[in-house]
Amino acid sequence: MSDVQTDSLYSNLDMQGADIQPLSPIHFIQRVSYVFAKKTAIVYGERRISYAEFGSRCRQLAAAIIGAGIEPQTTVSVLCPNVPEMLELHFAVPMTGAVLNTINTRLDAKTIATILGHGESQMLFVDREYADVAEAALAMCDRKIQVIGIDDPAVDIGRMIGGTDYETFLASGNVEEPLFDLRDETMPISLSYTSGTTGNPKGVVYSHRGAALNALGNVLAIGLTSSSTYLWTLPLFHCDGWTHPWSVTSVGGTHVCMRAIDPVEVFRLIDAEDVTHMAAAPIVLSMLIHAPDDAKPRTVRSVPVQVATGGAAPPSKVIDDMETMGFKITHLYGLTESYGPSLICEMQEDWASLPLSTRAQKMARQGVPHVLAGDCQVVDPETMQPVPADGKTIGEIMLRGNTVMKGYLKNPKDTAKASAGGWFHSGDLAVMHPDGYAEVKDRSKDIIISGGENISSLEVEEALYQHPNIMEAAVVARPDDKWGETPCAFITLKPGIDAPTSDDLRAFCREHLAAYKLPSHFVFSALPKTQTGKIQKNVLRETAKEVK
Repeated sequence: MSDVQTDSLYSNLDMQGADIQPLSPIHFIQRVSYVFAKKTAIVYGERRISYAEFGSRCRQLAAAIIGAGIEPQTTVSVLCPNVPEMLELHFAVPMTGAVLNTINTRLDAKTIATILGHGESQMLFVDREYADVAEAALAMCDRKIQVIGIDDPAVDIGRMIGGTDYETFLASGNVEEPLFDLRDETMPISLSYTSGTTGNPKGVVYSHRGAALNALGNVLAIGLTSSSTYLWTLPLFHCDGWTHPWSVTSVGGTHVCMRAIDPVEVFRLIDAEDVTHMAAAPIVLSMLIHAPDDAKPRTVRSVPVQVATGGAAPPSKVIDDMETMGFKITHLYGLTESYGPSLICEMQEDWASLPLSTRAQKMARQGVPHVLAGDCQVVDPETMQPVPADGKTIGEIMLRGNTVMKGYLKNPKDTAKASAGGWFHSGDLAVMHPDGYAEVKDRSKDIIISGGENISSLEVEEALYQHPNIMEAAVVARPDDKWGETPCAFITLKPGIDAPTSDDLRAFCREHLAAYKLPSHFVFSALPKTQTGKIQKNVLRETAKEVK
């Protein structure tokens, strides 16, 4: 029996057209360009771009893209650092009905060519710094792609390629011509590729609706307002900058752009531009902590800079060091398939009074869905039943709701597999705590099974990070004839530090871990990383097989 009465008092009140508008980030720029017309939208070096100018340039750029023959639901790619043009393209391309594809600037030519071909890109915007790799990638493509060069006057590296430069191309746009009329909010807005550490990357498709809702969820999650100044330390190519280009713009905040991450420059910009918010991978937090002392603030800011971080949970030592420098950490969780962060470790008031070690344990949890994300559960992947909320029983994190991808481009098999049972299967192993907060224990492939016992590599890494001489640590399984597997620790020491002995490190770990969780081997080396700064545990697992 249906729960809805078809002949109820309200059954004749269907949508009339005036009571609905498709959800899309493109409406954000249309609003703020007049509401905050004179306010600074973008800061980049000496450039100051108002919201009126930002909105006008986005509209004209969209007109130019349409004038160049780009049709709705075709792909426009971008190979560009965190500069104003990248922000403009996040609005201009969706205004045309086309799909924005931001490419990782650290990729090799072959992978870029694979992305351009798989996404059937029609146009490519290229910053001069990446001319060589772009040209090599284009040479591998069997399709004709229009190329627009971005000439950043702030640098003299690289060279210009393409038929025209960005500013000339933008000026060609006829602002009198109508733009795309979005009627369906489920249309694709962008195409993001997974890192592809174990094969070719998958193309993850976002919708206008999902992008708008995730962007507004971020606004609430990290407290963005029209008074916020956001420093771009997160790559804009990564999950569309976690949808933050649309988040910051929606409230009329100020974007501060940086081409490359330099910790000295980060501290300078925070002071000079009165930065209130930033987002960063754990590697950036490490760079800030280990920056030269004379670059760090001499006094702690009265209002901390809000820092959103994803990836592995920040160890308590990292939280302490960042707070000492005037930052407040918020831990987020998500994947490319969830528009970036979808869970937030929502801070509770009583946590502030807890000892640092206890508070860090709370803050390290991945948390709860942000207000617009949807549902999260930790389930047994075999039975699809939720595990007990006891903080001990391990299951797989599964997501469902407004900020889960439309699917993988041209890959129905993997799309169906990833969404089997009506939930997105993350592949991350976690526990659910009694308070409803999820905590990731490991990737399913990263859990270490030693003598029949499950060992979380993250737990062992947390213990290692407590050591005063360790800058980075990663733990993977090493095959063992007796135990099946044992933990193998790869360690990067702080500069100028002599390596401690394995016995010393094992004794230190024994203070924090059960005996069966202690690493059997310690390897001192730089840690291999992906183009987005994630530690490549797949590489370390292969290396561990050879460790004696």
